[in-house]
Amino acid sequence: MGSFSIWHWLIVLAIVVVVFGTKKLRNIGSDVGGAVKGFKDAVNEGKSTPALEEEAQGRTVENEVRQKEKQ
Repeated sequence: MGSFSIWHWLIVLAIVVVVFGTKKLRNIGSDVGGAVKGFKDAVNEGKSTPALEEEAQGRTVENEVRQKEKQ
């Protein structure tokens, strides 16, 4: 009663294909793939934004004026 064997999974897969059809399963797969890609892009965008903000903080007009006043 522990884990399922490969035959159990093949029977489940066959039933799913019969019920939903291959075209619908393909559409679901591409939708899930697109969602995962969008999520990864959003995560990577969130990571790169703070680095750009840190670089821009030293390059503001106010900071340049303050540095010239100090000299």
